[in-house]
Amino acid sequence: MNANWTLDDVDLVQLDRLASRLAITLKPGDVIGLQGPLGAGKTTFARALISRLGAGGEVPSPSFALIQSYETDRFPIHHCDFYRVEPADLEQLGLEDLLDGGVAILEWADRAKDWLPEDRLDIAMDETAEPNLRRLVLAGHGTWGERLKRLRELCEFLSDTDYAEAASDYLQGDASARSYARLQLGHRDAILMNSPKAPDGPPIRGGKPYSQLVHLAEDVTPFVAVAGALRERGLSAPAIYAFDLERGFILLEDLGDTTFKRALDSGTSMHELYGAAADVLLAIVAEPQGDILAIEGARPYRLPHYDADALLTEATLLIDWFWPAVHGRPMPDSVREQFAGLWRPLLKAAASEDQTIVLRDYHSPNLMWLKERQGLRKVGILDFQDALVGCAAYDLVSVLQDARLDMPEALEAEHLARYCAARSAKDKQFSSDRFKTLYATLGAQRNSKILGIFARLAKRDGKRGYLTHIPRVARYLARDLEHPALAELGAWYKRELPDAESLPTLSL
Repeated sequence: MNANWTLDDVDLVQLDRLASRLAITLKPGDVIGLQGPLGAGKTTFARALISRLGAGGEVPSPSFALIQSYETDRFPIHHCDFYRVEPADLEQLGLEDLLDGGVAILEWADRAKDWLPEDRLDIAMDETAEPNLRRLVLAGHGTWGERLKRLRELCEFLSDTDYAEAASDYLQGDASARSYARLQLGHRDAILMNSPKAPDGPPIRGGKPYSQLVHLAEDVTPFVAVAGALRERGLSAPAIYAFDLERGFILLEDLGDTTFKRALDSGTSMHELYGAAADVLLAIVAEPQGDILAIEGARPYRLPHYDADALLTEATLLIDWFWPAVHGRPMPDSVREQFAGLWRPLLKAAASEDQTIVLRDYHSPNLMWLKERQGLRKVGILDFQDALVGCAAYDLVSVLQDARLDMPEALEAEHLARYCAARSAKDKQFSSDRFKTLYATLGAQRNSKILGIFARLAKRDGKRGYLTHIPRVARYLARDLEHPALAELGAWYKRELPDAESLPTLSL
């Protein structure tokens, strides 16, 4: 699908702003073709785009060198000028190599028509009667058709906010399809979340895809709803400045860059950080919450329930991805049936007890340390769009068995005991022993899921950096399986999977 977008009377400020919006959407392999007569502004736009992509220093014209290359934190950039190049000479420039992990910005791109890839963005620029204004026609070819439509929607969304004139800088996101940018306007910052509706994956059971079976968010509605519920409790979820539920854009408060890991690296103690994180969970569970959440100006949102089927579907990622990576072959059906049979009664019990809002991804990458704030508000909370109603133990085990940071076993035990003592002091019906059983059960479920996800990210998506976390997650899993209530399940894991300290090279 091809798409076009015409912009009239664009001045230099607007040209730079367009470059900053385009920059946050680019990815390796992209080609941006710039066309137009001399003096139309091709080099001006290319310089703005290259600067917005993070290339420091001057950006000289490539008129004589033909190609100028830049290294950035995201990908290499190749700025080309084909004005003096004959079409027959293009092959000698090694243009195909430019797209191997990089972005190519081509001035006079129309001189390379036979070489240009089918998937590209062309920008035709022309002068107008006003010397400082330009007319731009953006044309998205191939996959860039939908991407140009999305870029236009993004610009339209921001134009109706207080940050319409803000510059935007790319922010590294997570493993999802969402992307983020920091908007800067004077001394005010905000975060743009760009979260298009993702197509459902293939059905895996009962005609439903994985995302529906485990109740993953299908749009930004849950994020807006849960953010409001957390802020009503006085917690530091980001304020929502503007949102478009249908198109999937949110403009939200910028909580800074100090993640828990950065706070640890700068000298904040793990005891203080994780104690504060556990206190936030105590505050959440202390205030009853129904499954209906209000959204200003929109229909209320109903939180799904973390039912036993969803928990088992997640745990099954272990045998779908991690077990084959260890053994080099798919799991036999008989072993698969044993796995499900052992898990089902444990998860059925856990899914019905100690119900509260479960944020689901409550761990260090999504927790910010806001040291200038007081009390519970010191903990900034991100990435809760997949929240649901479930067992309170789930989020506690998420943070105390952090998949990306080594949590000493003694410190985990201390915070778990402190949490249980606080719950017992307020609720005489609370059982620490029962909670610790739920904690071990959901810890084993979550760590099984994570091992499967990390193996999948490495195998299917080529993101092998996640493999470095696998030994840590496996050690957490071994801790959980030591609980007496999980003895039979632990025996299965010991038989079917190696010890955490002696993992073989995975077949990935």
